[in-house]
Amino acid sequence: MKLNELRDNPGAVQSKKRIGRGPGSGKGKMGGRGIKGQKSRSGVAINGYEGGQMPLYQRLPKRGFNKPNRKSYAVVNLGLIQKFVDAGKLDAASITEDSLVASGLVRRKLDGIRVLAKGDVTTALTIETTGASKSAVEAVEKAGGALKVTTAAAAE
Repeated sequence: MKLNELRDNPGAVQSKKRIGRGPGSGKGKMGGRGIKGQKSRSGVAINGYEGGQMPLYQRLPKRGFNKPNRKSYAVVNLGLIQKFVDAGKLDAASITEDSLVASGLVRRKLDGIRVLAKGDVTTALTIETTGASKSAVEAVEKAGGALKVTTAAAAE
C-alpha cells in the first residue's frame, strides 16, 4: 500500500447537507423546518419540554433531604500545612484559621476550617481550627504537637 492509495472507508465521509438551496435539493424554501411555529424560528431551545406532558425530570421521584442550614468547611490536609511550615510561610508554634488564610493555604474560612489527616507531619504543630478528623488529631499528637478544635460539635 502506498500513500496515494489511502482511502477512507466507504460511507465514512459524508458531505454537508446544504439547506435552503432551492426546491430541487429537497431541503429548499423552509429548509426542513416546516411552516411557522416556534421551532421554525432561530434561537429556540425547548430542552426538557414535552409538549405539555409532565416532563421526565418532574415525573421522577425526588429522594433525600437537603439541609438548609448545612455548614460548609474549608478543608486543609496536614501534609500541606507541613509543607507551608517547612517553607517558612507558617509558624509551627501557633497555627490559627486566620494565619492559614493569611499564608494563602486557604482562600476563605467559610463556616470554619477543617483539618484532615492526608500527608505526613514531622514538626510539632500547634493548630487551632473549627474542625478536625480524629486521625488528624492523632497524627499531630503523635508528632508531639496539639490540635485544638474550637467547637465541640464540629469534631467528628
